[in-house]
Amino acid sequence: MNIGQAAKQSGLSAKMIRYYESIGLLQLAGRSDSGYRTYSGNDLHVLAFIKRSRDLGFSLEEVGRLLALWQDRERASADVKALALAHVEELNRKIAELTTLRDTLGELVQHCQGDHRPDCPILRDLESGNHDCHSGCTAKP
Repeated sequence: MNIGQAAKQSGLSAKMIRYYESIGLLQLAGRSDSGYRTYSGNDLHVLAFIKRSRDLGFSLEEVGRLLALWQDRERASADVKALALAHVEELNRKIAELTTLRDTLGELVQHCQGDHRPDCPILRDLESGNHDCHSGCTAKP
């Protein structure tokens, strides 16, 4: 199948497929006599693996390692689990960071009157670089 068909079946754009080829996640596609890329069922299987890995938030580097582990029938599942656990830890760190951001912004929004006056603690906080809303959300600069 051509790249358009592979893109449609995999749920990836043709541009992403070409990119994955260029960085070595996907083997270079075969070429038809007219020079068009051709993809096999195995290529689609690899693309599905890459897409699912990316959907789970794995970085391209991690996807490369997962692909290598997936293709190595001698690998230990402990290696896969260790990589996945490290990713879970990173996701938990990001969740904590986003939770803090959400809480801080929520507090700023609570302190903003949202009326016709120009005074705005949200903008004041952004201007000051204040990272501790508890000690100054309503204080004037």
